[in-house]
Amino acid sequence: MEYNDTEAGRELGERARKFVDEIVLPVEREHTGEGAVSDAAIEELREEARERDVYCPQIDEEHGGLGYDFRDVLPLFEQAGRSLLAERAMRVAAPDEGNMHTIELVGTEKQKEEWLEPLVAGEIHSAFSMTEPAPGAGSDPKMMQTKAEKDGDEWVIDGHKWWTTQGTEANVLIVMARTDMDAHPYNGTSLFLVPAGADGVEMVRDIPHLGPSIVHSSHTEVKYDGVRIPEEHLLGELNEGFTHAQQRLGPARLTHCMRYSGMAKRALDVAKAYLSEREAFGGSLADKQGPRFDITDEEIRLHAAGTMVRDAAEKIARGEEARHEVSASKVFTANVAQDAIDTALQMCGGAGMSKDLPIADFYESVRSFRIVDGADEVHKRTLARKFFSDVDPEDVSEIPTFGE
Repeated sequence: MEYNDTEAGRELGERARKFVDEIVLPVEREHTGEGAVSDAAIEELREEARERDVYCPQIDEEHGGLGYDFRDVLPLFEQAGRSLLAERAMRVAAPDEGNMHTIELVGTEKQKEEWLEPLVAGEIHSAFSMTEPAPGAGSDPKMMQTKAEKDGDEWVIDGHKWWTTQGTEANVLIVMARTDMDAHPYNGTSLFLVPAGADGVEMVRDIPHLGPSIVHSSHTEVKYDGVRIPEEHLLGELNEGFTHAQQRLGPARLTHCMRYSGMAKRALDVAKAYLSEREAFGGSLADKQGPRFDITDEEIRLHAAGTMVRDAAEKIARGEEARHEVSASKVFTANVAQDAIDTALQMCGGAGMSKDLPIADFYESVRSFRIVDGADEVHKRTLARKFFSDVDPEDVSEIPTFGE
């Protein structure tokens, strides 16, 4: 299987690789084990990213990005994943990356000026507020309880959300709410831009969670109690919230896949370096067949994951929804990346468990990928519908009975 990255994509990826190696990793090493890196340090990295033409490549130039096609930015996303600082430095980290894409795609010119351009510049942060505690929407978004009702020239939002990533830091939240209670949720839900400081927005708490220490990322429980916003804060078309969410989530899942693939490859690189230096049982651990074969297996699977992601991205670039290809890529990559990072940690032994190496932070970060942006089981359910849709009941007659 060969990657068919464009020349522009390869050049962008190479610039990103040099930026990560030469600028980001030295800063990461200075802070590893010391807690979250400051905003000031991240901003210094962003200035360098701008100088090296690797800053926010996925957004059009008119809004402050570099204007690359979605397909061309994938190699950069993979390089960004090699450090938790790099994705923030290059302005391709979730959730801002997906939110910028959504506003660029369906926002009005006024919304782009007010929210997109400051987001691209790194002046503000955003959150996507969709998931709800029981009995609301979790893996089944049809159970959504949050509603928005029209009152004159305003919308009034009431609801309860949680796992709103970056909620505490956000200046604006993209809130999904039901706008037609008589319609099926897929046909009666809309997106709204809600300023974090609006009356009635309550940041209840940051949920304690598994996650890396070198960067801070909140997952917030939020209540919306009679929140009033002007009608022009409707994002996209009325009652098309699920359609717009899918337009956001498809590409976002693939960029997540590339970031975590890059993270897994970096973890394996660290493990290989460690094994090469570690002497035990009469020689270098890198010369032992067991570790060599285990790492080789992970490298093979990561290559396959990269090919799947690019296939799905190619179809999206052609205007296809590629829903099943995205689901397959997401499930496979999430599990491969988790296994690769787990293998790398095992190879490094006690050093892998310490915060002296980045692998421990990677390990805490990657586990969530099998849940966020759709749990494995949700994507498998989608795929199973496809795989079983053309089953002919007569085929059962061809299955031999036990013992034949």
